[in-house]
Amino acid sequence: MNIRLAGIVPESIVDGPGYRLAVFVQGCPHACPGCHNPKTHDFAGGYLADTAEIIARLGKNPLVRGVTLSGGEPMMQAKALREVASAAKEKGLSVWCYTGYTLEYLQQEGNPDRMALLEAVDVLVDGPYLAHERSLDLLYCGSKNQRLIDMNATRAAGEIRLFVPDEW
Repeated sequence: MNIRLAGIVPESIVDGPGYRLAVFVQGCPHACPGCHNPKTHDFAGGYLADTAEIIARLGKNPLVRGVTLSGGEPMMQAKALREVASAAKEKGLSVWCYTGYTLEYLQQEGNPDRMALLEAVDVLVDGPYLAHERSLDLLYCGSKNQRLIDMNATRAAGEIRLFVPDEW
């Protein structure tokens, strides 16, 4: 399946715990002022790739603990990213996803492709980047409004449970 990418970082250490394969999709409707990745906003930018190319990278490096889906806005290419996330899970890798949408918005919207992607996500970092709430003290996010949601615990509890780094 085709996917529009901004790039891939094979061994990221800032997009979740441990070494991670970070997949940056191209295209974002949020265009948050102060975004650290403004080159990913243009939906016509980046390059076309095939999800099979990304999936082929999974498991190649034994030090990589997971995959992080970022952007751009991953929810704009949810169907293709579901393929990547499912393949990562099959290989025992964790899946993190950054989105400018809130989990509540995505659940209320009920888009089938986005909901399917969320089913394969272990940790969702949700909410737009807000420059006036910027903090360098936050773990894995840029502004205080963003949440690190433990999706497995959230699904089990039926209500939002935040990610606790020491328990992961």
